[in-house]
Order: sequence, then structure tokens, then C-alpha cells
Amino acid sequence: VQLQASGGGLVQAGGSLGLPCTASIRITGITAMRWYRQAPGKEREWVASLRPNGSADYADAVKGRCNISRDRAKKTVYLQMNSLEPEDTAVYVCSFDTVYGPYWGQGTQVTVSS
Repeated sequence: VQLQASGGGLVQAGGSLGLPCTASIRITGITAMRWYRQAPGKEREWVASLRPNGSADYADAVKGRCNISRDRAKKTVYLQMNSLEPEDTAVYVCSFDTVYGPYWGQGTQVTVSS
């Protein structure tokens, strides 16, 4: 199983980006889909989670500015980020938690200029 994250890039403060994370195959037993980020010199931090029942949680740092969603048919989870701030600059990584263990994608770089 591979998770492909994309959509990163350079954006000005106040702008928006949408990050898709697509699985190479349909994954069963999913318990949660998550996004994390890691800024230079900092620990990886959790950003958002989406459960199969549709409930979502967000880190305080992004609450109100981000939305996590899912397209089952496309095997994709999305992280829409709005009102981006320079502090959002990081490598964003997706993961699918399953009853069999977690799957991790590679990161996509998001850089927000002031």
C-alpha cells in the first residue's frame, strides 16, 4: 500500500492550498485518516483527523482554517487549508490508521511566505 500526498507548494500568507492524499489500493479496516506536519527543527505535530463516520478533529493551531474530507471512490483524503500563515510552513504527511496497523505517505512541502 502506498499513500501519495501532493498539492504542496509556495503560497503567500492569507492564501489557500488543498492537499490530496491518495491510496494506491482500497484500504479496509480504516479507523482514522490523519494529517501531520513537521516544520524545520521541530517535532512532527498532528494537524487533523477524520474517522469513517465523518467526525473530524483539528489541532488548535489550524482549527477554523482547515477542513479534512474524504472521497471514497477516489481513495483520497483531502486537507483544505485556508488563511495560511508563515507558521504553517512544514512538510505535510498523511497517514491511514487501520486495524492492521498504520500506513504512512511521503510528505509534501508547504511554504507560506509573509
